Amino acid sequence: MDIKSSEKFFSYLENLHNKYSELSNQLSDPTITNDRKKFASLSKELSNLNPLEENYQKYFRLKNQLEESFDILSNTDDPEMKGLAEEDIENLETEMIVIENDIKLLMISDISEDKRNVFLEIRAGAGGNEASLFASDLLRMYSRISERKEWKHEIISTNYSGIGGIKEITMYIKGSNVNKYLKFESGVHRVQRVPQTESSGRIHTSTVTVAVLPEVDDVEIDINAKDIRIDTYRASGAGGQHVNKTESAIRITHAPSGIVVSCQDESSQHKNKDKAMRVLKSRLYEFELEKQQDDIANDRRSQVGKGDRSEKIRTYNFPQNRVTDHRITGKNYGIESTMDGNLEKLIKDLEEMNSKKLLEERFKEIVS
Repeated sequence: MDIKSSEKFFSYLENLHNKYSELSNQLSDPTITNDRKKFASLSKELSNLNPLEENYQKYFRLKNQLEESFDILSNTDDPEMKGLAEEDIENLETEMIVIENDIKLLMISDISEDKRNVFLEIRAGAGGNEASLFASDLLRMYSRISERKEWKHEIISTNYSGIGGIKEITMYIKGSNVNKYLKFESGVHRVQRVPQTESSGRIHTSTVTVAVLPEVDDVEIDINAKDIRIDTYRASGAGGQHVNKTESAIRITHAPSGIVVSCQDESSQHKNKDKAMRVLKSRLYEFELEKQQDDIANDRRSQVGKGDRSEKIRTYNFPQNRVTDHRITGKNYGIESTMDGNLEKLIKDLEEMNSKKLLEERFKEIVS
C-alpha cells in the first residue's frame, strides 16, 4: 500500500473508532436503554464494530512504534542503532500488513448476520415430478450438511408431490454460523439426469429454487396485529389422523407486503402458528432489506427468478458426475460427495470469490 493510500486507510479506521466510541456512549444513555428496538439495533452495530476496534488499537500501536523507529533511523549515526531500527521497521511493517488484511476482511463481513440461524425454503421449479424428486434430494443434502456441521434442524412445513417428491418445504436450521455457510445457496439449482420414470434413458433438465432466510429477533421486526389475517384449515398429506381431522393448519397473510406463510406439520394449532410467525418475521426482514438495498434486491431476483431452466446458480450433472457452480469459473465438484453434504470446498471457493469482489469495491471507496 502506498503512503497516500495508507493514510486514507488509517483515516477510515479512525472514523470507525470514533463511531465505536459514539455508539458506546449512546448505549449508556437511559433514553436508549429504555427503547428495546433502538438498543438492540445499536448493540448489533457495536458488536459488528468490536473486532474492527480491537484491530484498530493494534494497528494504532504499531503505527506509533513504526514512526518512532523511523525517527531513530533518521537521527542516529550509530551503525548498531541503525541496524536495530531497520530490523524493527521491517518487523513492524510485516505485522501491519497482516492486521491490514484482517481489517479488510472484517470490513466486508457482518458478524451478527453470519451468526444467524436460518429458514431454508426449497421449491420444485420447472420439470414436473423430476423437479419434486430433486427437491427431496436437496433436502437430504442440506440435512447431511447439518449433521456434518452438528447443527440442529427441523421441518417447519411441507407440501409433498404425488410420487413422494417435494413441491415445497421449509426447514429451520440452528447452529454455529449457519447463515455464513448457507447464504450462497439462495438461487436456482438445475439438475441434469435420467429420471427414474424415464424408460428410454433420455436425460431431463429440471430446476429447484432455494431461498435462505435469516432468523430475526422479535425486537427487529414489529408486526401489527391489524396487518395480518390468520386462517385455520385441515392439513393435507402425511401427518396422522389427528393432523388431518382437525383444523390445526395455519395460514398467515401479511396484508401490507402480500406475504403468505402456511404451516401444517404440527398436530397443535398453537405450534403451527408459532412456527408460521417465525417464518413470517424472517420473510419480512428479507423484504425490508430488499427495499432498503436495491442492488441486493436485483441480485436476488436475478438468482432466484421464477425457476426457469435458463436461470441458475448451480448445475448438478449426474451423467458427467460433476457439479458446476456458475459463480465460480474453471472448477467442478464431485456429484456424489456434494449430494452427501460435503460442500466445504465449494463454499470456501464462493466465500473467497465474494470476498475478493467486495474488497475491491470497498477498498476503492476508501482510497479514492
